[in-house]
Amino acid sequence: MTRLLCTLLLSLLACTLQAAGFTASVDRTRLSEGETVELTLESSDPTLFGKPDLAPLDGQFEVLGTRQINQLGTFNGRNDRATRWIITLQPKQTGFVTIPALKLGDVHSAPITLHVAKAEKREGPAKGALAPVFIDASLDTDSVYVQAQAILTLRIYHSVSLYDDSSLSPLQMDDARVEQLGEPRTYEKEINGVRHGVIEVRYAVFPQKSGVLQIPPQVFSATLVDAGTQDGYQPFGPRPGKLSRVNSPRIPLTVKPKPADYPADAPWLPARNLTLTESWSPDPNAVRAGDSLTRSLQLQVEGLSSAQIPPLPATEATGLRRYPDQPQLSNRVGERGLIASREEREALVPTTSGRLELPAVTLTWWNTRDDRLERSVIAARTLEVAINPELEPAAAAPVQETVERAGHRGLLWPWQLACALLAGTTLLGFGLWWRARRQPAILPTAATGPSPRTLLDDLRRACQSNDPHATRQALDNWARQQPETLADMAARFVPLSDAMDGLNGALYSEAGQHWQGEELWKAIRALPAPQAGEQVAGEPSQLPPLYPR
Repeated sequence: MTRLLCTLLLSLLACTLQAAGFTASVDRTRLSEGETVELTLESSDPTLFGKPDLAPLDGQFEVLGTRQINQLGTFNGRNDRATRWIITLQPKQTGFVTIPALKLGDVHSAPITLHVAKAEKREGPAKGALAPVFIDASLDTDSVYVQAQAILTLRIYHSVSLYDDSSLSPLQMDDARVEQLGEPRTYEKEINGVRHGVIEVRYAVFPQKSGVLQIPPQVFSATLVDAGTQDGYQPFGPRPGKLSRVNSPRIPLTVKPKPADYPADAPWLPARNLTLTESWSPDPNAVRAGDSLTRSLQLQVEGLSSAQIPPLPATEATGLRRYPDQPQLSNRVGERGLIASREEREALVPTTSGRLELPAVTLTWWNTRDDRLERSVIAARTLEVAINPELEPAAAAPVQETVERAGHRGLLWPWQLACALLAGTTLLGFGLWWRARRQPAILPTAATGPSPRTLLDDLRRACQSNDPHATRQALDNWARQQPETLADMAARFVPLSDAMDGLNGALYSEAGQHWQGEELWKAIRALPAPQAGEQVAGEPSQLPPLYPR
């Protein structure tokens, strides 16, 4: 058993070293018959020398070219060396073809599987002789739902060399949103026995209204290199080549309206795939009153951009305070178009102990791949909130005092009770008389409600969540328990006055969604205590410390 474990550990270590020292990647995994693909082998281990063994490629690929790139850099005072081999391959068969593991020294690269589709019967604009430069455009689907994704692919074929002044007109449509999918790809393809260079550009098209959408032609222009005059070319003179200009075909796209059975109260989400997940930090099964939980909802949608994803439902429950963060949006490009992500994080603070019921999160969407209505659900959750002794320290004191009194009640004599009663009433009357002399004509209202520390914590959370409305409410609640009014504190402390001006401006302007509460919180923390001359004579300051021990 010990020998087996050692063998497994050594194998795992060897695989890790191989993955870190020698890697393989391709520019694409889906291609057509006759096209080429670029395989990149990279070594970041300075102890590996020589060249990779390409002999395993001969069975299923034709190696058309190989070039080597050496990179040398310095990081943290250490020289880093990386070597890349870029190999142009043309598959010899269609279907699923695997690039085998290649060896460099004692390490191997990981195998890569490609999907090679059969070529169409006719390439280019005509069956006969092909032009030196022609352009082809295609859509991945003939019909699509409104606001759903359709992928437009443009391929520019050229059998002659081109100067670097080539250009492609932008794709613009009034009734659709267009996003380019990554950078243009370049590869080679053999057509009718002639090898052509290919420039491939892909777009994601999102129609905004139903009907027939016309994809307009795009214009590609470039200067062809004349082989007869290439040797006499002057870099600063006029180019002797011929200017070529070709247009892509106009393509109609049928745009279907939203299905009739889609719920009217749900936002329209047409996507190929949708994944909704949640995560918690810390564990929600061990939470006490007053603890802060972070709930994160992650939404990944294939076939839409992040701008099309609506906000997720907010977590609402009695006895739970919610402090949301700004959502994180991102897009990435895949083989089937855009993949959008949206992450919403919120801090949840239980205010009472007991059982809290969190409702289920349901997102309705339309599956464009299977053409049906679907719902992604995060099940409802029950939080068992335990009692926090730090928040209820005074609860045990009255109970203990009552028990002690009950234990000693039977030991008191009648005359002791009478003396104690007489002394208590005398002291009580004298205390009431003395207190009445010192009270003003109108008694101030006794402060009730949460403690100053709790109100200060609420103000801090509201400032950190950059919510001007919640911050204003928390600031007013905190100021009611201070010996001064909010106006008096702002009058004697300029940073607080400036921060309140910014808050008031955010509350009554459209810039409220960009308001940052850090400046106000810094002013509250730096607020100095009032001087002796500023307080009412005989009244001590009631301002609690910002960070009590």
